[in-house]
Amino acid sequence: MQYRPHMSQPARTQPTDPDAGTPGTRRAAAQRLKMRRELSSAAMELFATKGYEATTVDEIAAAAGVARRTFFRHFRSKEEAIFPDHDDTLVRAEAVLDAAPPHENPLDTVCRGIKEVMRMYAASPAVSVARYRLTREVPTLREAEIASVARYERLFTRYLLGHFDEGAHREGDDDPLLAEVAASAVVTAHNHVLRRWLRAGAEGDVEAQLDHAFEIVRETFGAGIGAGRTEAGGQPPASVSREGEVLVAVARTDAPLDEVMRTIRKAIKERK
Repeated sequence: MQYRPHMSQPARTQPTDPDAGTPGTRRAAAQRLKMRRELSSAAMELFATKGYEATTVDEIAAAAGVARRTFFRHFRSKEEAIFPDHDDTLVRAEAVLDAAPPHENPLDTVCRGIKEVMRMYAASPAVSVARYRLTREVPTLREAEIASVARYERLFTRYLLGHFDEGAHREGDDDPLLAEVAASAVVTAHNHVLRRWLRAGAEGDVEAQLDHAFEIVRETFGAGIGAGRTEAGGQPPASVSREGEVLVAVARTDAPLDEVMRTIRKAIKERK
């Protein structure tokens, strides 16, 4: 497989990221996110007490102590109101991809990126559990949630595809398919762990559970995505040669340990 050399880039920041920009920008972004969360809290409470269909935008705005036009400055519809953090989390996930270390396996980068999504849910467990139960009961909200998840999947698919050399594609080359399937697998693993955690009332170490799920994804796809990845004209981060019954591993000093171990495990499995 051939990969474009990965150059570390500064993370792109936008006003939606509360931790980015000048103090004034950060203050405005924090106020915006605070307002979105207040509107979301009001919407969820009304949906739970009055029902989704019976609740109006005017009632949500009134419960949050703002005008109707303020609501529409933050959300396009009432179903969007229960997902106040997705836009900001998407920016954070993209920033992780943009600032990836030069030699990091792109699949590992994607796994780190989607952790920003899990941390968003884990930051407010009670709210996340209530929202999960609500989306199970209201099909319209469930559809809005699915649309939000699709945005992450597109982001990660574009990133993985960006590490393949388009000029090297040829008949029988499945690299683009592998990249798309791998991105879907990362998102699916994340969603599986998240749903299980929410069904359990947000009990347990969800990040440890997520790491375990990602190990399964890496074992399945790691041999293709990023395996043997090189800098232009350079050497792969790690390689293994056989000398009789002995395996000899050679790795760059800056090679990520998990990538070195995956290369060794793969060589051992092939030897069996």
